Amino acid sequence: MSQATTTFSRVRYGLAPWARIAGLAVCALLTLGPVVWTVSTSLRTPAEAFDLPPRIIPADPSADAYRGVFDQLDVWLLALNSTLVTALIAVGQMITAGLAGYAFARLEFRFKKPLFALVLATMMVPLQVTVVPVFLVLKSMSLTDTLLGLIVPAFPTAFGTFLMRQYFLGMPKDLGEAAMLDGAGPWRTFRSVYAPLAAPGLAIVGVLAFNYHWNEFFRPLILETSSQNYTLPLGLVSLQGNLGTGSVSVVLAGVVLSMIPAVAVFVVGQRPLREGITSAGVNR
Repeated sequence: MSQATTTFSRVRYGLAPWARIAGLAVCALLTLGPVVWTVSTSLRTPAEAFDLPPRIIPADPSADAYRGVFDQLDVWLLALNSTLVTALIAVGQMITAGLAGYAFARLEFRFKKPLFALVLATMMVPLQVTVVPVFLVLKSMSLTDTLLGLIVPAFPTAFGTFLMRQYFLGMPKDLGEAAMLDGAGPWRTFRSVYAPLAAPGLAIVGVLAFNYHWNEFFRPLILETSSQNYTLPLGLVSLQGNLGTGSVSVVLAGVVLSMIPAVAVFVVGQRPLREGITSAGVNR
């Protein structure tokens, strides 16, 4: 190999880490830029919110916009409704996804493959197509305009079922066979052997379900009519009137408040998820 080729290879491999870091930095800037601008604008006065060019750091930071949100909305009630709905949906999806994924991965029954294909096919059906039949069913059960009407229909999850099926397929069959030789049935094998090992996968399903349904707007808009049953994203719509008065800071302050729980769940769940998935991969 010539000296020029060796030098070029050294330069190429020496620059590669810096190029990756620069690319990640650009992606991080594009992702965090709108969030930083939202937080910054929420701390500005209405007059300063439309300054050109905009400042990243407000000249005179103020929390008046956040006080305006609490004055115009019952934030605690909206947050309580959203927390109740999203927490129960997350737990429900962890249970249904775990059971369905285990059944499709480890149990043998008739029409298993066609049924699994049907489950996956539901992922291609838009929510807007099914909302009317769901509304009619809930109306016949007197569950419209209730939080329970938001929670129960969201328990089935095709993506969670697919994710958990793949997770269970990656586990050794010997564990289940050993449990069955000791006299354990399918339910006992799932509960005592596979479910503890699948905790990282179930946690992923729960975190994704929480983040998705915390920000959900369409279903609450269709199913809820009473303000006492509004979730936080639906309640924030009433802040749009501030745009007509130029108080964009109040609107963005409400957006920042709605982001805090989702960010907290991500920060708290990030390390356990990473460690659980790493340990699961090592054990395999």
